[in-house]
Amino acid sequence: MPMFESGDTKLYYEEHGSGFPILLIAPGGMRSEMTFWERTPWNPITQLSDRYRVIAMDQRNAGRSSAPVRAGHGWQTYTADQLALLDHLGVDRFHVAGMCIGGSYIMALAAAAPQRVASGVVFQTIGLDGNRQAFYDMFDSWADELAPERPDTSPQAWAEFRERMYGVDEFLFTAGDDEVRACTTPLLVLLGNDLYHPEASSRRLAELAPNATLVEHWKEAPYHAAAMAEMEQFLARHTPTA
Repeated sequence: MPMFESGDTKLYYEEHGSGFPILLIAPGGMRSEMTFWERTPWNPITQLSDRYRVIAMDQRNAGRSSAPVRAGHGWQTYTADQLALLDHLGVDRFHVAGMCIGGSYIMALAAAAPQRVASGVVFQTIGLDGNRQAFYDMFDSWADELAPERPDTSPQAWAEFRERMYGVDEFLFTAGDDEVRACTTPLLVLLGNDLYHPEASSRRLAELAPNATLVEHWKEAPYHAAAMAEMEQFLARHTPTA
């Protein structure tokens, strides 16, 4: 079982195929783990592994990954994990594709390491649109399951961690209008349309980011083939040549 260990953090990951690397960040909110890709309209692991080095991972404290929980943790903690895993695997530049919470992670990666992120594919990003309580409830459900395994984490630490994740006011949590306008990373934005993935957030991202393309129809079966082809063409256009 491939496990990257850094201090007391253990990150489970898998690699499929070969070629230019692409990091996959699964949906699932705080439970973001690679098995969720099996429940999505199509699975990018199987879609892309014949042409790319596909790196899928379970985020800390999701799936088979584990880590401590501390008051000072937040979005930057996950970004550091993702970059540390790629460093461990000898990956410099990479594409990143993420669904749900993956949209916020993509924007954090693009801000933290813009020279490394060749492009981002954002499937129905989460976003703040009158729905903050839904994210608090999602966090609390995850925390309630995990807390018995983390007896050294105080209630105050859990509360501060939650605020660092979902108490911020940026519409993508990791990025607001100014940060999105400053993001020159090419983005393919696939539209969201529900409580956690508001349509307004996807549209705002696509409108503000200078190198973004919006795909409105992709979830329903009649649109799968066209949307998959658009994703593949987008990645091919932005894959660096040797």
